[in-house]
Amino acid sequence: MHVLARLPDAPFSPRVIYWLLATMLRIEVGGVIVVEIVVEVSNLSVSYNGNRVIHNVSFPAASRQLIGVIGPNGAGKTTLIKAMVGLLNIDEGAVVMFNQPVKRVRRKIAYVPQRSTIDFHFPVRVEDVVLMGRYPHLPWWRFPRARDYRVVEQALQEVELLDLRQRQIGQLSGGQQQRVFLARALAQQADLLFLDEPFAGIDIQSEEMIMQLLKNLRDRGKTIFVVNHDLNKAGSYFDNLLLLRNSLIAWGKAEEVLQPGILKQAYCEKAAFLETFNELVVVSA
Repeated sequence: MHVLARLPDAPFSPRVIYWLLATMLRIEVGGVIVVEIVVEVSNLSVSYNGNRVIHNVSFPAASRQLIGVIGPNGAGKTTLIKAMVGLLNIDEGAVVMFNQPVKRVRRKIAYVPQRSTIDFHFPVRVEDVVLMGRYPHLPWWRFPRARDYRVVEQALQEVELLDLRQRQIGQLSGGQQQRVFLARALAQQADLLFLDEPFAGIDIQSEEMIMQLLKNLRDRGKTIFVVNHDLNKAGSYFDNLLLLRNSLIAWGKAEEVLQPGILKQAYCEKAAFLETFNELVVVSA
């Protein structure tokens, strides 16, 4: 546990990030705000194909948070979460989860990649994909046991796909496929989830179902990072937002980040911002 006092400072400065996080959680003990920090990113810089994509990014994240990672195309959103979970090498800085290096807590971390990166022609059943979530808990010499299959069944029930457990994953709709990979993350019983554009190319019913599942997971104590492009839904979907344009533009409560003056620092001429009926409407240029 980290015990944080209220520290006045300028918005979004490095010194005030922890104060902002504590204010979001609204947990106080004896006048002191208590926050359980589960992720700490410090001065992170990452290159991809020889080009610096992420530059000097720092922020903390607490338990029970649903965090949207937003920014224009090429801002480094996917690169950031891949580096955080250890799928990309880090040039500089550090990522700590549960006060330990990432490699020591991999069982607690689930990653759901973009659907476009997955070969759905590979002949594998829905149940087998979800069972992969149990592999981090199994020694190399042990096959899955009855308990593992019970966890898989529960995960499929939660995403409402139990009746399709024997279906080839390539035969499912885009929304169903995304729910299968969320079920795999559920079967892993991870405390940290990272989802890369989970709403891309899926129907609205599946999007709403996945979003409700993520909110339920948050309420059960999980911390969830979601790369998302739809700014018009970000305010209702996420507790906090991480706004990137290769470096950190803003980090804080959704309603504080979704301000035209802040968004223009990231999107510049690529979008117009209209405020109507107390709502922010983003129109891509």
